Amino acid sequence: MHTKAPEIGKNSLNEGGAPSVFPGPQGIRYAESDRWSATRRPESESDIMKILVVDDEVNQRTALAGLITRWGYQVRSAANGAEALAELKNFDADVIVTDLNMPVMDGRGLLEEVHRSGSSVQTVVLTGFGNLETALDTVHKLGAFWYVEKPVNAPVLKMIVERAAEKRKLATHTGVLERELASRGMLGDLVGESPAMQELFYLIQQVAPTTATVLITGESGTGKEIVARSIHKTSLRRARPFLAVNCAAMPESLMESELFGHEKGAFTGAVERRPGCFELANGGTLLLDEIGDMPMNTQAKLLRVLEDRRVRRLGSAKEVDLDVRVLASTNRTLSTAISGGTFREDLFFRLNVFEIGLPPLRERGSDVLLITRELLNDLNRKHSCTITDIAPEVAAIFTSYNWPGNIRELRNILERAAILCSSGTIGLGHLPRGFAGQPESSPRDTSASVVLEPGTTVDAAERSLIELTLRHTGGNRTRAAEILGISAKTLFNKLREYGTDK
Repeated sequence: MHTKAPEIGKNSLNEGGAPSVFPGPQGIRYAESDRWSATRRPESESDIMKILVVDDEVNQRTALAGLITRWGYQVRSAANGAEALAELKNFDADVIVTDLNMPVMDGRGLLEEVHRSGSSVQTVVLTGFGNLETALDTVHKLGAFWYVEKPVNAPVLKMIVERAAEKRKLATHTGVLERELASRGMLGDLVGESPAMQELFYLIQQVAPTTATVLITGESGTGKEIVARSIHKTSLRRARPFLAVNCAAMPESLMESELFGHEKGAFTGAVERRPGCFELANGGTLLLDEIGDMPMNTQAKLLRVLEDRRVRRLGSAKEVDLDVRVLASTNRTLSTAISGGTFREDLFFRLNVFEIGLPPLRERGSDVLLITRELLNDLNRKHSCTITDIAPEVAAIFTSYNWPGNIRELRNILERAAILCSSGTIGLGHLPRGFAGQPESSPRDTSASVVLEPGTTVDAAERSLIELTLRHTGGNRTRAAEILGISAKTLFNKLREYGTDK
């Protein structure tokens, strides 16, 4: 026999005139003010947020759907997790409000599938008092927005759904902004307009929302850690920890302790319990930098952690469940390392779910000038400089140079030049001696020094010294005056006297 769902909004105010609070179906508590309040409608249909209600109890599901509809949302419903997943194929929900205990597929199974898909849809879990611990665990491990205890308090649910919808809207806006910036040559701290970088941006945007393990390859100095951080910042884990551990810089004797943690007394010097990097990054992202340098013995233990999603501290009998996204990077060719017996093939396949290869700077064309501008902005802040640009001849050298050290080498060259130049335009004189095949001349070189011969006047020697210093500073008069130990006004007067003040 079909039971008609109880109607909402028929009760009157209580005798004292205050809004009455009364139970709805399955114990939903409705405030009279909430039931009768007018709901502000969005300006257009496209602005209406979409809510999916999932509950196997028909009365509960119908009442929730009706209530949320009155709040101005577009609502659909499903009787279990499997129906919800089918509904999501045609209904781009912003928020899912779901019960935990359901047949066929329960709420946890639903959230696991949503989490695995990388969707930014927000989830609100309905839970009874006895399942509170399970609900909190779901929030922590599967990224649910929050939970609501039964019997449901309508104003509380309304507030949580509103906050969840706002978070989804922000996530969607952020995604659009990131795609727009990528089309303009920027994604996080990555800069570039070359085809190779546009492909890199596309790959990052595709893989970031998922939970897939990513192997980042490229020459030293190409920015592999920056790519890893961009993946994290573009992912659903952006609010969780990001940790990077350099496998090449860590002694083998300490690597297991750093990665997996240890208990007090596990070995000599272990004076206290210490969680490892996997535990510290739980819920977030862990980058294993220079994975190709990890010892074989540690590789075997790492493989077990990746397969079991559990870690055991050294000296402990207890395993800790993990929810960590693992990224790995290397400047080595791992296939060669596998052939040479220094890297496990099974670990390679576990890490190489999605590979991103970084192009060397020499293959990125004019990107070097875009990166130069971004680096100069950073160096200006770091060293309190006011560098405005690089001279055309410097730009020509930068775009034709091979850059064996990639972006790291470019940054070092610019940092030295910024310190020497201090303000204005970086010229050839600010570059290191011999850089990119340039003549090894400087004010300290004999070939570049002021030649004093019998008959040379003081004025001629002074003019020669000033001109040489200006060449060294790339035409930066303020810096030249500082080097010469005179005021900028005195230098200006001298140049006007020589007829070179234009």
